[in-house]
Amino acid sequence: MSAPPAPDLDPRTHALDPGRRVAEEALRGRLPGEGWRYLTPRAGWVGRSRLSLLARPESDAAQVTEALPGEALEVLEEREGGWAWVRTGHDRYLGWARAAGLGFTPPPGEALTVTALRGHAFAGPRVSRAVVAELCFGARLGRAPGGVETEDGRRWVPVWLPDGEEAWVQEVVLSPAPAGDAASFALRFLETPYVWGGRSAWGLDCSGLTQVSYAALGRPLPRDADQQRGALGEVEEPERGDLAFFPGHVGLMLDARSVVHANATRMRVSVETLGEGEYGERLARGLTGFGRWAP
Repeated sequence: MSAPPAPDLDPRTHALDPGRRVAEEALRGRLPGEGWRYLTPRAGWVGRSRLSLLARPESDAAQVTEALPGEALEVLEEREGGWAWVRTGHDRYLGWARAAGLGFTPPPGEALTVTALRGHAFAGPRVSRAVVAELCFGARLGRAPGGVETEDGRRWVPVWLPDGEEAWVQEVVLSPAPAGDAASFALRFLETPYVWGGRSAWGLDCSGLTQVSYAALGRPLPRDADQQRGALGEVEEPERGDLAFFPGHVGLMLDARSVVHANATRMRVSVETLGEGEYGERLARGLTGFGRWAP
């Protein structure tokens, strides 16, 4: 007799599809009944563009998260029609993506990480050359052979894009981010558009903002607001950098009352004061608690 399914299997991070009787190999022996087909993940990487992960293998399905250029993935299954079932490497989040946006060899060259919130890669070491890729904080590139070239005081670095094409970026795009705290980093995203499932300064959602702000400090957080709450310690009185939780929503505290958050009310990243103004009052009424990072 097969063992009953474990109660801790989260379909956002554990690959199983009861309707198709398909699951990842790691779940063998933990699922009820017979006839399951088990999948062995294959290493993959995101190409030069941000990769949208959807709830279903349909072009109009909701985006659940996105993977950034050069990030590592697990590819569990490829299906007809150009779809792939994938899981992000950094937070183990599942979704369906267009297989054309994937690669199956690691990005070439010494690894470089983009530290600018937004940026571009160019066809040559001039600002007048064609833009060949959009970049964002956390994207991975490779160092290509050759020295840095200068142009009117600008320093250009030869790179490989994740799909292997050569390009050029200005050195400032790769410069270490200023030291600070998660709150200061989150404030750099002010006015960034709200995008459901987004994880970059081209557009992000509430938990995307908190996740990337903590990641800037080397503090990994899960993807969704409820997962983030479970990963942090509960506190009664918030301090700067703590997370504030609401039904289906999360923000980052700037002090005991002010919160910066990506929200669909203003459709952008904004700062609100809990209890002040119509929106601030609504947030205060819905507040369910605070969380703090505990090393």
